[in-house]
Amino acid sequence: MKIVLATNNKDKVKEIKAFYDGYEIYALNEICEPFEIDETGSSFKENALIKATAVYAKLCALKLENEFIALSDDSGISVEALGFAPGIYSARYSGKDATDASNRKKLTCELHKLRLKKSGAFYTACIAVASKFGNFSTHGFMYGTVIDEERGDNGFGYDFMFMPDGFDGTIGQLDVKTKLAISHRSKGLELAKYILNSLEKYYK
Repeated sequence: MKIVLATNNKDKVKEIKAFYDGYEIYALNEICEPFEIDETGSSFKENALIKATAVYAKLCALKLENEFIALSDDSGISVEALGFAPGIYSARYSGKDATDASNRKKLTCELHKLRLKKSGAFYTACIAVASKFGNFSTHGFMYGTVIDEERGDNGFGYDFMFMPDGFDGTIGQLDVKTKLAISHRSKGLELAKYILNSLEKYYK
């Protein structure tokens, strides 16, 4: 059984490949021409399933459904002081052409509008799997505090502003091994192993 990821995000691909080192994993652009997927869902789960099923439909069109499954991740940060924004809009928080840097800048500005330097926050990740045997999903969470400054140089997204509970530094200051052990995405991926292990025997 091979896995195609419903993303071309190099950081996500690298992280998922590191976690699932026993599986043969491909980024979407290694299997087919990249295509836009409209994330019209109202939750992380809905958006993750939209992405996974869209990629699985492409696999079926290429007659690869007996060889591959599709796996997607939809994740984001929810900040208590901001009414749990940006949530599902984390990747495009600062607008249509958002970058990680512009999103972090907007988050800092929103905190400063409230005269805050920090707030309770949590990350959510939904992992969705689409296969010829159906669609499945899992969730992972990481709780902590978001701060109004960036620290560290490891990671991506909001990692440099997020201090997980039990740690004195941000995710951006942690080594890769520690991040993989505690992150929301890793927790969701760990639960998804049960799905992958169950499916794998039918693809041999």
